[in-house]
Amino acid sequence: MKINILSFCISFAVLLIYTQSCKQAEVSAPAPLSDTTQIAQLVFTADLHYGLKRAFRGNVVNSNGVNEAMVAQMNTLPKAVFPADGGVNAGRTINFIDYVAINGDITNRQESGIQSATASWAQFSADYLNGGITLKNKRNQPAEFLLTCGNHDVANAIGYPKALSPATDNAAMVNIYNLMLKPATPKTATTYNYSTDKPNFSKDMVGVHLMFITMWPDSAARVWMERDLGKVGLTTPVLIFTHDPIGGEPTHFTNPFGNHEMATDYENEIEEQFKGMLPLQRELAAFLKIHPNIKAYFHGHTNYNEYYTFVGPDGDLNLKVFRVDSPMKGEVSGSDDSQLSFQVLSIDGKSKTLTVRECLWNSAGAASSIKWGTSSTVSLTVL
Repeated sequence: MKINILSFCISFAVLLIYTQSCKQAEVSAPAPLSDTTQIAQLVFTADLHYGLKRAFRGNVVNSNGVNEAMVAQMNTLPKAVFPADGGVNAGRTINFIDYVAINGDITNRQESGIQSATASWAQFSADYLNGGITLKNKRNQPAEFLLTCGNHDVANAIGYPKALSPATDNAAMVNIYNLMLKPATPKTATTYNYSTDKPNFSKDMVGVHLMFITMWPDSAARVWMERDLGKVGLTTPVLIFTHDPIGGEPTHFTNPFGNHEMATDYENEIEEQFKGMLPLQRELAAFLKIHPNIKAYFHGHTNYNEYYTFVGPDGDLNLKVFRVDSPMKGEVSGSDDSQLSFQVLSIDGKSKTLTVRECLWNSAGAASSIKWGTSSTVSLTVL
């Protein structure tokens, strides 16, 4: 009898240890594999600033050299494994990237000593569009590009309060417009008009609607947005991609005084005349309140990795906002290239979930593999 009790105790202890080890294995195991037909994956970056130089990997390097290094790291993503962060496809091999989204300032402003927008666009095309990016989507086709413009791209096209050389060069704006809107008659340097040819467009993927807005969602942009939102259901999640932060950038608005000419404080890159950020934010907040299916906002301009919430000027909103780093002008990575990052977005259309992950692509220098930083998972369910 004593032997039987002893055997029972030993058996129970072994069973207990086995059960605990299984639980631990369950915790560290990859998330269940999602239906890839319901998953969209994007690389997101901004502010490439072709034409600048920076300290990079121990040398002063031109923008095309830095961007080429970032592109090389982006191209390794399919073999990388997502972190075990509880997000979409956590712990799983990435396998595919459907889209590459770039939120403006592809070119740097062509001030004294900076190359023209035409020269910068040619370098960008070589590094990204014409075979530099080798990423494939889930159907094994080349990843698509989703491009918006930034204040530097617009300034090159329309001019700037300070002297530019040449005075105007709309190469970036013409190409963004033609690539994204695909007009029956493509725009040329002579037919493109920024006042009438804003490159606003949208894209549907896995039941989620993505809107790409020129500069900032001012009153003029919101006219287009209202029409576009009228094409999707009230419960369809919407993501906004644009250049400026959701709080706005005062100097980018149109001069409200005199003949509305460009001035030191007003660059006229946003169509709406400036009347103070508080009333402008209140008008945007009112728009967001009547469109609760707008679930997240992505931007560049002032560049570092940040996930935050826009509560609006009166504290009654709860919109998730994602700021992305720049390879050339990052607020943190500009002086510490180990902090250079882009973001990888995973959208699960079935569960209505979005995970945004920071990808540190130069954490250990030239021979480094990518390293995952912070991540954020957001519900896209419209209540």
